[in-house]
Amino acid sequence: MKILHTSDWHIGRTFHTHSTLDHLRVVLDALAAAVREQGIDVVLVAGDVFDSSMPSADAMTLLSDAFRSIRAAGAEIVVTSGNHDSITRLGFHSEWIRHAGIHVLTQHHSLDEPVALEDEHGTVHFYGIPYLEPSLLRHHYPETDLRTHEQALAFAMSRINADRASRGGRSVVLSHCFTADVAASDGVERDITSGGLDLVPAGVFDGPDYVALGHIHGRARLSERVRYSGAPLHYSFSETDKLRGGWLVELRADGLGDVTWLELPVPRRLTQLTGELDALLTDAAHAEHEGDWVKAVLTDQVRPMDAMRRLQQRFPHCVALEYRPTVVADVIAASYGDRVKERTDAEIVGEFLSFVRNGVGPSDYERGLVHELLTEQDLREVTA
Repeated sequence: MKILHTSDWHIGRTFHTHSTLDHLRVVLDALAAAVREQGIDVVLVAGDVFDSSMPSADAMTLLSDAFRSIRAAGAEIVVTSGNHDSITRLGFHSEWIRHAGIHVLTQHHSLDEPVALEDEHGTVHFYGIPYLEPSLLRHHYPETDLRTHEQALAFAMSRINADRASRGGRSVVLSHCFTADVAASDGVERDITSGGLDLVPAGVFDGPDYVALGHIHGRARLSERVRYSGAPLHYSFSETDKLRGGWLVELRADGLGDVTWLELPVPRRLTQLTGELDALLTDAAHAEHEGDWVKAVLTDQVRPMDAMRRLQQRFPHCVALEYRPTVVADVIAASYGDRVKERTDAEIVGEFLSFVRNGVGPSDYERGLVHELLTEQDLREVTA
């Protein structure tokens, strides 16, 4: 059996206020084409199918189109929910669409009831663990201590492993969680918790032939049999260097076989350009990035006026701007009163300009203008 492990589609997410639906459609169309070309039997989506618990009509349409294309290409689909999903909306009609080969697993009470799919070697059991929030789960199982994500996942896996033992055969688990093994990774969908209570040791998932994880946006290999696939699109500039795709997993008669990376297209690259504004606008070396999503880091000593508009004239998809001058004024510990003591008004204005412009003092024109204004003020005071 050939399985494609994906996760974190985040249908409906915007990128710096820009819709990503058209780009995600390109990627999911490519995924369906890969299903046909590679002879993939099952596509997994390990949570965060949508970016919102109340997805738009366009997001729902994109999901329906993607599922239709994948099914037409020959693969069954197994999905579980993530922290961004509404289990009610995502799981709506799950009882009926399973007859169409689309299996949506969102309920904690049935996480040990697998989807059974057949190949030439027998049955493979697929278990879906939805995102388990301990505070919402514990009242269903008052006899069990469920204060942390680790306890919740251990409880879920104990039920799954008991069911696996009774059924026998090969098995795959989908789960949406954050393992301690990737605590330093970028692109993590963090929860507001304290003391690391949201961390789950990878050892919790001992047992199944393969564990398909979701929740971080970059691929990660915790072991041969426990992996994150990451998201199909780049959703922040911190993800720029992360590959987009999914794990192509082969299950043989005796369990896990080869696991290889299936790369998916990137409809628009992410690029960070650093330098002074005039250089970014004129350097021919940046021509190849004119169609990219661009984050510009400006190093000018004086903050340029109207920088974003000027950048977008060359880079229409410039969506982020950061000002990071190469020369930064030293921090002065003295109080304002001490700094201006025995200074003329013109010197005080000059020091202020130097402070707010990272060490760049007034120009000759500005000195002349300040002198003119201060002279006029002195004349007014004399004649008043």
